[in-house]
Amino acid sequence: MTDTTLFTPATLGALALDHRIVMAPLTRMRSSQPGNVPNALMAEYYAQRATKGGLLIAEATQISPQGQGYPATPGIHSAEQVAGWKLVTDAVHAKGGLIVLQLWHVGRTSHSSFHNGALPVSASAVKPSGQTMTVDWQMADTETPRALELSEIPGLIADYVTATHNARAAGFDGVELHSANGYLLDQFLQDGSNKRSDAYGGSIENRTRLTLEVLDAIAAAWSSDRVGIRLSPYGTFGDMHDSDPVALFGHLIGEIGKRHIAYLHLIEPRSTSAGGSDAVMENAPDVIATFRKGYTGHVIAAGGFTAESAKAEVETGRSDAVAFGRHFISNPDLVERVRQGAAFARYNRATFYGGGAVGYTDYPAL
Repeated sequence: MTDTTLFTPATLGALALDHRIVMAPLTRMRSSQPGNVPNALMAEYYAQRATKGGLLIAEATQISPQGQGYPATPGIHSAEQVAGWKLVTDAVHAKGGLIVLQLWHVGRTSHSSFHNGALPVSASAVKPSGQTMTVDWQMADTETPRALELSEIPGLIADYVTATHNARAAGFDGVELHSANGYLLDQFLQDGSNKRSDAYGGSIENRTRLTLEVLDAIAAAWSSDRVGIRLSPYGTFGDMHDSDPVALFGHLIGEIGKRHIAYLHLIEPRSTSAGGSDAVMENAPDVIATFRKGYTGHVIAAGGFTAESAKAEVETGRSDAVAFGRHFISNPDLVERVRQGAAFARYNRATFYGGGAVGYTDYPAL
């Protein structure tokens, strides 16, 4: 086995990395209003965390107005948004960094207040438990979504394609398909939320159809070696569950492997409350151990890593790179801290979502 460390170069498709520490996609809700437009403050935030040959995965970004489910999240469906994201990509590239955009449709996690009173959409009319956010930053009970009509699927796929073209125009180095964390594509995958009886429901082959069709469409729109995908096989955020996740995600990952994309991004479930708590469940299922075998492509692992566990993840060959989320919020120089063995600064959860520079661009470097 080659002597691979976090600071050994890696090539993920068309993405040539100088090191293997990746910034995970992190929702921060700081786009300019109206219009959900990326701005100069966001460009400063990403530039602070950019390093030569380092990969940043930009925050989840809605592919269409229908795809939005939280206030002030950025989009990639208007000319103004493309121009705003160009500020970000230019700032990252000026530091020698790489940045890909995560393409997002939240599905049933949205609220009718975002859609002039129209219900959010999903695979099926299955109401998730819990609460969600309204357009005016209030918490509200989730609603029973409307099942997407078969006739609407081509338009949905077209929205992903347009978003991919827009990401390329905005200067991104690639795109990541968000098929995790209980959002729309995940809602099609898992039988707890997908009760369809057409070509997109029932069998595992049918439930994985939409994710694979979107993956093929965005790869054709740009290039397969500039496309990644994120999955959360045991994630429970958004009231997600499946009767046989090993069979479901085993089949899906096998199909993804045939497509020779840039990378597969897998979330370990030990900390997938997605913004809920800091708890780490060490007895959670091991996603990499379960699904990596037989997958010959490149894998980025995410979920509750420390500097030490990230080093072991790469040195043992379990994963090709490791994504950090919350620690990247409070440590703009996280890569250098890992390199030096320095302690991580503590993050302030109260400033994760919304606001301005406080808790965003004011965390100090070493």
